[in-house]
Amino acid sequence: MKMKKSDLIVVILMYVVCGFFGVLTTGLKPEAQTYPWFVICILFVLTTLYVIKMAVAAKKHGVESGFNEIFEGFLPKQFWPIVVMTVLYVIVMYYMGFYVATVLYLVGTLLYLKIPKWQILIILVVMFCLTYGAFTLFLKVKLPQGVWMKALLKLLK
Repeated sequence: MKMKKSDLIVVILMYVVCGFFGVLTTGLKPEAQTYPWFVICILFVLTTLYVIKMAVAAKKHGVESGFNEIFEGFLPKQFWPIVVMTVLYVIVMYYMGFYVATVLYLVGTLLYLKIPKWQILIILVVMFCLTYGAFTLFLKVKLPQGVWMKALLKLLK
């Protein structure tokens, strides 16, 4: 298998992501830094292993562009609505909080992609359990609550 030049962009982006989240992680409380650093280190190591694999492939089989394959099968009718839903997700998260926004986003995108409703239910339950277990119970990290949800909780108290 030849090395693809287009993979270099992916590798560079992965290193940028590692650096970006590494800088952001330094702003967390020390007890909340363990898991993010673990994930960043794994991502860095895997990316580096991929670079080594690419170098070996380039030496053995040569290099090809790979750019002609990037947009093969690209479906703009799916891509752009999902981009819009993702932007709306960030906005809704600001107002309604992480859990409400995530449920709405998952249901909306999965319905749009015509995923069967029973699978959507399973995905929602599993994602909630994983998120709640990992962030709230294990890491004790507060997820965004949303300005409207904070106001509602103040009214209820």
